Amino acid sequence: MGTPSLPPLRETVRAHGLVASKALGQNFLFDEQLLDRIAALPGDLQDATVFEVGPGPGGLTRALLRAGARVIAVERDERCLPLLGELSEAFGGRLTVVSDDAMRVDVDALTGGAPYHIVANLPYNVGTALFTRWLEPPAWPPRWQSLTLMFQQEVAERIAARVGTSAYGRLSVLAQWRAEAKVAMKVHRSAFTPPPKVMSAIVRLTPGEQPEGVDPATLSRLTEKGFGQRRKMLRQSLKSISGASEAMAALNIDPTRRAETVSVEEWVALARCLSRGRPDKG
Repeated sequence: MGTPSLPPLRETVRAHGLVASKALGQNFLFDEQLLDRIAALPGDLQDATVFEVGPGPGGLTRALLRAGARVIAVERDERCLPLLGELSEAFGGRLTVVSDDAMRVDVDALTGGAPYHIVANLPYNVGTALFTRWLEPPAWPPRWQSLTLMFQQEVAERIAARVGTSAYGRLSVLAQWRAEAKVAMKVHRSAFTPPPKVMSAIVRLTPGEQPEGVDPATLSRLTEKGFGQRRKMLRQSLKSISGASEAMAALNIDPTRRAETVSVEEWVALARCLSRGRPDKG
């Protein structure tokens, strides 16, 4: 079917009496051209399944549907459900709306085990928590084929940061050790209603190959300890992890270094040593 003719989103929101909820971290985007550009970032979405978090009044949802996607959207704000229901009807049922908290839903179950893309203007208050969850599945590659996510610009830059830069940290390692991450677009605060206090940016991730012999939980714990006390030397920040000092010695990683100087590859090598339960150079 063709794309239905819809009234401007701003008019629809006004007609429904919707106002962005500060408690839910909502900021609405009304610029249709900008939304179409965001929906184009994952690539060809014709007949693809897209999971969206917090669609609100459905600005990005409209753009994804215009791009030909089948959208499963999770929305906890009941005020938005009638408007999203109208959007689903207009697009012949290609939009499925789940009234729930995104932190509670199983995306793989919602999508029936089929591959999918995740595209979302994430609510600021749960964005990082959802993102790290999507990075953590033990089975890799994951069901998701790409992540296209809007964050505060500071968070987006941390995700894509390289070792040795001020933004580099735990989020950088978790995002990059088995995926490709880049800042795909910056979005000015003035594009939103109401304008947030910070600038925003969109990151795009695609799954890569998982390094062999590395337990994701071990890497997660290593980086949590290392970057949790990032001004301390590794020998201090990692002292509670059994075998860490032996692994650093085996890999010629100076224990007086700090976490932000340790590359993604070096964190992976450390995790591999500890995953095997013995410090070796494999």
